[in-house]
Amino acid sequence: MSVKNRDEHNRWRNITVGFRVSPEENEQINKAVALSGLPKQEYCYRKCMNRDVVVQGNPKVFKALKDQLAEVLEELKRIEAGGQPSDELFDNIELITITLAGMKEESE
Repeated sequence: MSVKNRDEHNRWRNITVGFRVSPEENEQINKAVALSGLPKQEYCYRKCMNRDVVVQGNPKVFKALKDQLAEVLEELKRIEAGGQPSDELFDNIELITITLAGMKEESE
C-alpha cells in the first residue's frame, strides 16, 4: 500500500486519476516533467488545476536541460543533413526557452 500524501492544505490525496496518452505525448510529458524538476504527479496535478509550474534550478533540472539541448542539437544536425523539422522539435525548443526564461526571471 502506498504512503498517504497530504497537500499544502493538509488534505489527504487518496483518489487516483489516470488518462491515456500516445507514446509521443508521453515523451513530451516526460520531457516537461524533467525540465520542471517536480515529480510527475505534482507536475500533472498543477497543470490540470491550471496552476503555475515554478522551476527551481537544481542539478536535476540542469541535467535535464543539458540532455534536452543535446537532443535538439542532434535533431538540428539531422535537419542540416536534409531532413524536415518536426513539430516535437519546435515544442521542445519552446519548452526549453520557457524554462530558461523563468529561471532567469527568478534569479533577478
